[in-house]
Amino acid sequence: MLSRARTQERVWWAPHRASWWIGVLFAIGATCFFIGPFPGFVQAVGSATDAAVFFVGSIFFTTAAGLQCLETFNADRGPGTSAGSRRFRSLTFEPRRIDWWASVVQFVGTVAFNVTTFRAMQTSFGNASYDRLVWAPDAFGSVCFLVSGYLAYVEVCGRFVCLRLRDLDWQIAAVNLLGCVAFGISAVGSYVVPSTGGIVDLAAANFTTALGGLCFLVGAVLLLPEGARSRA
Repeated sequence: MLSRARTQERVWWAPHRASWWIGVLFAIGATCFFIGPFPGFVQAVGSATDAAVFFVGSIFFTTAAGLQCLETFNADRGPGTSAGSRRFRSLTFEPRRIDWWASVVQFVGTVAFNVTTFRAMQTSFGNASYDRLVWAPDAFGSVCFLVSGYLAYVEVCGRFVCLRLRDLDWQIAAVNLLGCVAFGISAVGSYVVPSTGGIVDLAAANFTTALGGLCFLVGAVLLLPEGARSRA
């Protein structure tokens, strides 16, 4: 058993697994959100390219979240379900499954990030419609991520709160939840005050966006061997 565990821990390359691709795609998207907010990066590439990096990152997020939804929709329903009797499901409605809610809400949040990052490429902070066009979908997406992240955390814990520092599943859920919280704080800090036309706290918004991206990157990297090992 010891040698088998050590072998499983070294599984980092499993491109035949959807779960592995979910980790890779989330890692790429998270990297974009991690490097995008850095002032030095903006100065080096320009604001237009920087905005495009966020949009590309959101596309990778949505692709990964879509794959995760498909994996959830086609998960085993129970010990009585054989591999040969399962058919592919592109969409299901299973409101009694917490993992279904976590996956679907996360996907909706990533689509909202697609909208906000796309509009951010065309809308400046000084635009009177900035909050409606850019900030509103960003805030909605951040709320979706918070809900999804907490649902995934509760699914791992089996209750509202737990502490399992040596459990890889818990580590992934916890670091992703931290990233969701950071994105939520970023959304609050990026609100443009109509009376002044200034952002609530641009520095805090950039820092927490980068922090959230880093947390998602760590969670995605941890998911690579976890996804491969869970199906070994």
